[in-house]
Amino acid sequence: MAVAVPLEVPDADRGELRSWVRSPSLPSGLVTRARIVLLAAEGVPNAEIARRLQVSRQTVVTWRNRFRSAGLAGLEDRPRSGRPVEVDEAQVVVCTLRGPPERLGVTHWSSRLLAAELGISNVAIAKVWRKWKIQPWRSETFEFSTDPELEAKVRDVVGLYLAPPDKAVVVCVDEKSQIQALDRTAPMLPVRPGLAERRTHDYLRHGTTTLFAALEVATGRITADVCYDRHRSEEFLRFLKAVAEAHPRVKLHVVVDNYATHKHPRVKAWLARNPRITLHFTPTGCSWLNLVEIFFGIITRQAIRRGTFTSVPDLIAAIGRYIDAYNQRCRPFTWTKTADEILEHATPHRPQTSFTRH
Repeated sequence: MAVAVPLEVPDADRGELRSWVRSPSLPSGLVTRARIVLLAAEGVPNAEIARRLQVSRQTVVTWRNRFRSAGLAGLEDRPRSGRPVEVDEAQVVVCTLRGPPERLGVTHWSSRLLAAELGISNVAIAKVWRKWKIQPWRSETFEFSTDPELEAKVRDVVGLYLAPPDKAVVVCVDEKSQIQALDRTAPMLPVRPGLAERRTHDYLRHGTTTLFAALEVATGRITADVCYDRHRSEEFLRFLKAVAEAHPRVKLHVVVDNYATHKHPRVKAWLARNPRITLHFTPTGCSWLNLVEIFFGIITRQAIRRGTFTSVPDLIAAIGRYIDAYNQRCRPFTWTKTADEILEHATPHRPQTSFTRH
């Protein structure tokens, strides 16, 4: 039997070909060509290379010859003959932004659906979308602010964050209602190498509770109270008194939203008897101006969403433990936007929005 003559491959090219073989991102065709050349360099016969790589013997001969004549560059794809497919990018963009017709019954385009509509490749659609940064599969929400005192309230609240009054304490107060005590129907499976934590999608609902929280802007410290299922003016006033007791003998500026319980006559009467305490209201639809909302997001992610609670008292105890631990490591949040930067979007020719994406 004739012995195959090894293909001459320089050491530098051999190292590059080995890196191609190990690469997870290169096209499979290019990796196969690199394997052909490396096996040929070891003196493996063409028929054996074809058997190992499950290609034809002629394919092995072709890529051996291409490497012998042009080196690594010879393994690259050559320009194909024929006229390249022309894609009207403007048409793709316009159709995408216009949205799908009613007859298709869908809310937004997919690359394959639009490709079928225009008679081109879905890969071409995807390239145009990447080039023009169009992402029809994404959706975000916003909220309109119809508050006639929008500018005054924005300047008032932002002014407290950026330039708090001397010898005064600024706190942000809000309630997180309808926190559910969910008990999973089976134990959670813990995190393991290569696997995320897993839990059942079904659960038992043991009731809800409401968390009242006050965030001290200067320190980030949380004052909290949890009631079982109500968030009326009585509960808000009780919590407001607790916040006042936590900050005695200082002027107290309290940022709250426009919830009706915050403006109840009994709350106003109590404030009239305690002039050191002033409420500052965020504009309607702009609850994101209240910094305590950031804390609500943190406690939801870290202690509530993935928790298992057998009862409402169990949930309340878990919230209490988290807040005690949080206050040991808390840091203040830094507000950076000025009122002018926020209000520059509220021009007469544009609707007044909450200037945020939720």
